[in-house]
Amino acid sequence: MKAFTRFFTALFLGTLLCFSASAQDVVRKPLPPDHPLIGTWRIELPDLKCFEEYELRADGMKYSMSGEEHNESEFTLSDKPSDKGFYKWVDKLTKSNGQPDCSGHQVEIGHVAVNYIKLHPSKDKFLLCTAEDFKWCFAEFYRSK
Repeated sequence: MKAFTRFFTALFLGTLLCFSASAQDVVRKPLPPDHPLIGTWRIELPDLKCFEEYELRADGMKYSMSGEEHNESEFTLSDKPSDKGFYKWVDKLTKSNGQPDCSGHQVEIGHVAVNYIKLHPSKDKFLLCTAEDFKWCFAEFYRSK
C-alpha cells in the first residue's frame, strides 16, 4: 500500500500540470481568519528525498517550496466545503525562482491549477484531489505550522 501511495505522490508531482485551467482567470480572495486551511502544510516524499510545503495565507496568497523551487501564487478557496465535503481550490502561479521542483519539473508563471481538498476531521491533514471524489485524491498533506 505504501508503494502505491508513493507512486501516486510522485505521479502528482509530475502530472499536476495536466489538471489545470490555464485560460481561467484567478482573482485572489481573502479567507475568513478562522478558515481551517490557513497555515503551513507539508508532504514528505521519501522516495524522491524531498518535500513540498505550502503556506496558505488568509490574504489569498500561497507561498510554496518543492525541491529547489520557491514560488508564489494567488488563489481562491471556498469558505466552506461543498455538499460532498470538499473545498474547491483554484491557484494561479504569479512568481517563481525558475528552479525545478521535487520531480525535476518547472511550472510556468500564469499556470492555473484547479483542485479539491478533503480536510480530515482533526484539521491536521488533508487529501489533495483533482475532483470531488476520493478516487481522484493523490496526495496527503500534514499541517506543519
